[in-house]
Amino acid sequence: MKQALVTGASHGIGRAIAMQLCKDGWEVWGIGRTFQQQTYPSSFHPIILDLLDDQNVLSCLDELDLDLSLLVNNAGCAYYGLHEFMKDSQIQQMVRLDLEEPMRLCRYYGRRLRENHGTIINVASVTALGASPHAAAYGAAKAGLLAFSRSLFEEERKHGMKVICLMPDLTETDLYRHADFQPGKENDCHLESEDIALAVHDLLAMRAEICPCEMVIRPQRNVICKKRS
Repeated sequence: MKQALVTGASHGIGRAIAMQLCKDGWEVWGIGRTFQQQTYPSSFHPIILDLLDDQNVLSCLDELDLDLSLLVNNAGCAYYGLHEFMKDSQIQQMVRLDLEEPMRLCRYYGRRLRENHGTIINVASVTALGASPHAAAYGAAKAGLLAFSRSLFEEERKHGMKVICLMPDLTETDLYRHADFQPGKENDCHLESEDIALAVHDLLAMRAEICPCEMVIRPQRNVICKKRS
């Protein structure tokens, strides 16, 4: 059974991807800060870990000693508003979790993934593709993740390793808990976490000789709603 590691796997997109991978026959280790008390498939192994705790991350990964064929860098955070009102701690958290940690995990598992002709999936955002007013730092971090994914693929493609950047639009998750808006509630105004998980399923089902390097997923309509005070 091939092994996969998914970050941010305790809820939202990460959890949906992890469960889909289990359904597809993968053995999955999922990193999250907390996990709900519920039944998981026997092939899913929750790891309670804060990715910003550098020392514990390295010791945990060393102890796991996974023979990875798939790394999904999904964990992330977002703060919204005019950039002049962003706190330094918020900027630092977004840059570290949305960009630095994926880079570090790709470096840590790079040799093993190369040996296994494995795949890296970096979950970015459509904000990586253009200007993101009211999300300047978040968009910059995701744009950095897209640029990193492109460069890493060029480094590793000759070794048979795939690097894919997945860029979803507005998704019904708690990513917007720090925002004064949320995606529209109508079915055609937002993505579901399961939509992203099915996209991962489809990407991994493609023949081994090709790499779908980038995928953008959008709801049919672009609608956001202001939260009530």
